[in-house]
Amino acid sequence: MYIYTYARLRFTRPRILLFQDEEMKLQRLDVIREVLAQSPVGSQDELRKKLRRRGIDVTQATLSRDIHTLQLVKGPKGYSLPHSGHGTAVAPEDDDTPPSIEEMGGAQTTAAALDRAGWPEVIGTIAGDDTVLIICPDVRRAGEIEHRMRTLLES
Repeated sequence: MYIYTYARLRFTRPRILLFQDEEMKLQRLDVIREVLAQSPVGSQDELRKKLRRRGIDVTQATLSRDIHTLQLVKGPKGYSLPHSGHGTAVAPEDDDTPPSIEEMGGAQTTAAALDRAGWPEVIGTIAGDDTVLIICPDVRRAGEIEHRMRTLLES
């Protein structure tokens, strides 16, 4: 797995969510849960196609955010819901303990674990299948996170 750390750029874009968009998101998340309750899905593209067959046309970026929101697990059989038995279980949302390296199996579970860990040096993460981008507020903290992650991966 590759891990990259970058300092945040100086500009930020405000995020505005409309009520209708939030309702559509909740419905989309419910459909994703239904699809994955039936069986694991091998890839994001496969999940997108299954959603499209159910009348939900979604971009890859939106689907990635949904996967992160649902804390989906990608195991050998593909994406599945946490604790569904198809992949590696993730820690519950209300667990305040830092994630162990065992819980951080792939890039997406690693990014989710970092987001839940609440490390002040981490603004956010973006994960692919085998790469994690960790966004930090400045270069110094990016270096600290890089060192911390290397120590975790080497142990």
